[in-house]
Amino acid sequence: MKRDAYDLVTSTDSTEAQRAFENAVFAIAAHRPNAGTALQATLVADPDHVAGHALKGFANLILARSELSTAATSALRDARAALISRHGGTQDERVLVAALDAAVSGHFAKAADVLDIGFSDHPATFLPFKLAHALRFMIGDAAGMLAASTLAVRRLGVGTNAAGFILGCHAFSLEEHGRYAEALEAGQRAVALQPDDSWGLHAVSHVFEMRGDTQQGIDWLEGSRRAWSRCNNFSFHMAWHLGLLHLERGDYERVLELYDDEVRPQQTDDFRDMANAISLLWRLEQSGIHVGDRWSDVAEIAYRRRSDTTLIFAALHNLAAMVAVGDREGVAELVAQIDAKALGMDDQANIAAEIGVPMARVLAGLDAPADQRMIDRMVANLPKIGGSNAQRDFFVLALAKAVGAGGDNAAVSRIGQIRQRLKADDQLFKSIERLVGTRLSA
Repeated sequence: MKRDAYDLVTSTDSTEAQRAFENAVFAIAAHRPNAGTALQATLVADPDHVAGHALKGFANLILARSELSTAATSALRDARAALISRHGGTQDERVLVAALDAAVSGHFAKAADVLDIGFSDHPATFLPFKLAHALRFMIGDAAGMLAASTLAVRRLGVGTNAAGFILGCHAFSLEEHGRYAEALEAGQRAVALQPDDSWGLHAVSHVFEMRGDTQQGIDWLEGSRRAWSRCNNFSFHMAWHLGLLHLERGDYERVLELYDDEVRPQQTDDFRDMANAISLLWRLEQSGIHVGDRWSDVAEIAYRRRSDTTLIFAALHNLAAMVAVGDREGVAELVAQIDAKALGMDDQANIAAEIGVPMARVLAGLDAPADQRMIDRMVANLPKIGGSNAQRDFFVLALAKAVGAGGDNAAVSRIGQIRQRLKADDQLFKSIERLVGTRLSA
C-alpha cells in the first residue's frame, strides 16, 4: 500500500505509477492540460492502478458527452477487475469504485454521497473531495459543496499539500451562497497558499462580478493571467468572466476582442466552451451589439448535438444557439429530446422534469411562465441545472426577457428582486426592464 502526496491510499507497488498519478491529480486541481497524459502514464506503469481507472471513468463522465458513456463504463469494468487483481484493494480504492458505479448509472448525487461517507474520517483527502465537488457542481448542489468544503477545511492538517486547492473550493462554495466577504478571504488565502489554484482565482473573480466591483474584477483577472493562462480550456472560462466584466462597463470592442482571442479561440464542442460562447454572444446581442457571423460555429455544433441530453445545462445552451440562428428543425428536435429525458429516472431526468422542460420552452419561444407562482418555481429550480450562479444568470436573463416580451412588468420586477439576492443590479437587466417599459407605454 502507498499513501500518495494527496493522502489517498492505493494498492500500487509502482513508484513510477504513483508519481504519474500524483501528477494527474495536480493537473486536475490546477486545471492543467496534461492530466490525460499523466493518467495514461499511470496506467502504463501499473495496468491495475485502481484509482487510475476510477479517475479515468469520472473524467469521461464529467465531460458530459453521450458517446463517452461507453468509455466510463469500460473504466468502471477495468477498475473492478483491478480490485480483484489486488485482492480487494484498499478501502480508499473501494470507495472510489463504488462512487464511480453510482455515477455511471447517472446518479451523481449518490456518487458524491458515497465519496463523502467513505472518506468521512479523512475528508481532506483531495481526489475524492474534488470529485464530489465537481459532481455536485454539475447538479447544482451548492449546499452539499459547502457542507463538504467546510468539513474539509476544518480537518486540514499542517502542511497539507492540497490545502490551497481545498480552500479554493471552499471559497467557491461560500460565493455560491452569497457569503462574499468570507469567499473573498478564503479565495485570497487559497491563492496565497497555492498560486496554481485557478479555481480559487476563479472564486474571487466571481465575488467581484456578483458584487458589481467590475474594475477590481478586471484587475484581479489581468493580474493573475500568468496562472490561469497556463490552464487547459478553463482559461477560456476565465476569459469569459473577464468579458462579462468589460460588458458591464460597456466596453464592447474589448468584449468582442476577448471573445475571438480568448473565449472562443478554438471551435471546440466541449460543453463548457460552448456555454461560455453562447451566453456571451446572447448578452452582447441583448446589449444591441452586432456579433457578425460568430453564431455560426456554435450553432453548427449545437445542431450536431441536438439529441444529446446527457447534461441539461449543456442541452439548454445548445438550444439557445439554434434559436439564435433560427434553426427551427433543430430547436424542435432538442425540445422533444428534453421532454423525453424528463421521463427517465436518473439525476438529469429529474432535472429535465423540474426545470429543463419549462426552461427549454422559454428559450424556444414556445411559451412563458403564466403566473408569479410559476416564475418563482422556475427561478427556485434553476440551481438544479448545475453550473454557477454567474453561469445560470444567462437563464435568469432569458426568463426575464421572455416574460417581458409579453409586457408583464410586474413579473420582470419580481425576477429582478430574486436576482438581487445574489447579484448586484447591472446594465443588461436594466435594459430588459426599460424594454418592457417602452412596450407598455407604446
